[in-house]
Amino acid sequence: MTVSLRVQDILNDRRVRPRQVAVFATCFLIALLDGFDTQSIAFIGPSIAEDFGLQATDMALVITASTVGMALGAMTLGTLGDRLGRKKTILVALVIFGAFSLLGAFATALWQIVALRFLIGLGMGGATPALLSLAAEFSPSRLRGTVMTIVLLGLPGGAMIGGLVAAEWLPVLGWRGIFLVGGLLPLVLLALAAVVLPESPAFYVSRGRKGDAERARHIIARATGAPVAPGVVLEPETRQVSQGSVRALFSPDYRLATAGIWATYLFNWIAWFLLLLWLPTALKTLGLSAESAALGTVTVNAAFIVMALPVSYLLPRVNARRLLLVMFAVGIVVAVGLGLAGTNWPLVFGLIALAGFGIGGGQLALNYLIASTYPTELRSTATGWAIGIGRTGSIIGSAIGGALLANVGVARYFTLLAVPLVIAAAATTLVRTPRASASARTAASRTSQEATESVALTEARG
Repeated sequence: MTVSLRVQDILNDRRVRPRQVAVFATCFLIALLDGFDTQSIAFIGPSIAEDFGLQATDMALVITASTVGMALGAMTLGTLGDRLGRKKTILVALVIFGAFSLLGAFATALWQIVALRFLIGLGMGGATPALLSLAAEFSPSRLRGTVMTIVLLGLPGGAMIGGLVAAEWLPVLGWRGIFLVGGLLPLVLLALAAVVLPESPAFYVSRGRKGDAERARHIIARATGAPVAPGVVLEPETRQVSQGSVRALFSPDYRLATAGIWATYLFNWIAWFLLLLWLPTALKTLGLSAESAALGTVTVNAAFIVMALPVSYLLPRVNARRLLLVMFAVGIVVAVGLGLAGTNWPLVFGLIALAGFGIGGGQLALNYLIASTYPTELRSTATGWAIGIGRTGSIIGSAIGGALLANVGVARYFTLLAVPLVIAAAATTLVRTPRASASARTAASRTSQEATESVALTEARG
């Protein structure tokens, strides 16, 4: 008997095996690089400025170049991930990241640092959409939220490692040595990824070239430890869209969701970076010492990490859009509460911790929402462009925070954080995750069961 199944249907019916875990772990390690590089440049920035006789505004240009590079990298290499494949895109991103980081160790002028940080950003930003897509497409649906969250936790994890490494090694290696470390690590992971990471079988099925179906069957068999039964025909998630096409994101089926997701990313990241980058300054203005004010950033990041895994457990079990609305509601309450809290420090730090859920946590739910909204053919493109739009929001939030603090004061600065969150919540209501009809779900369940039985029969026959 011949049945048609998606790759996801097969993964859902099988236990997670060591080869899948190896894929998730490798994606996590690569994500660490993003956080490592972002935090290490913040630590070595003063040393670079001292060597080149730069002003603080010059270093702001260096940091902005990285952010712009990450935004463009997410958009361009994200689309490449849907055309060339997830694995090839990750390898290309690692080459870009590593090569230009190594060159950074030999820079002799400000313009070289700015140009290299932009190019390093292209590699960093370009890897993330492909990493998330690959991790999602090797996960059974019940674990997808957890796996994607763990991969994303590489960013704050890498930031902590980057800060520690830069602080401990900078006196010994100097800023050029930190650039060398930042260049060698991605090249080491390049070799690991080339060996450990397979291509996404869902990508092969959706591409549909000669031999792709057999490649997908082989990868599924190696990853799950069981062959796909001969009677199973692998089918793409949809045949209605062009692979890796930005235009397809605005096709009738997806245009409203795309507009909603982009707007949500943009305004959520504006709020997040308004808070994250200017929180120590705001707390210091309220009267805390510089050391105590820095604990605000530690608190919000620690809370983000602590709540990430419970949120990832919830994501496959609840409506991601509704969870986002709850998060934004909490974020709005936090913003208003901080505006009214004054110097009641226990209340201030309690609200800051809640911001890790209500403002930062939206990033986790948004990435899961994309994975469940778009088919394989568009997933990396959709993720890349959404993250690119989000990076734009991070630039805006970083840029306007100082002006807000200077012109409206700390209390109104905190209260105004609610404005982008209200807009993000409104945009979230535009997103509707496609749902199969009841009959289609029943048919899928039936054919999945038949395929499972067929696989078991094949294995029993040896």
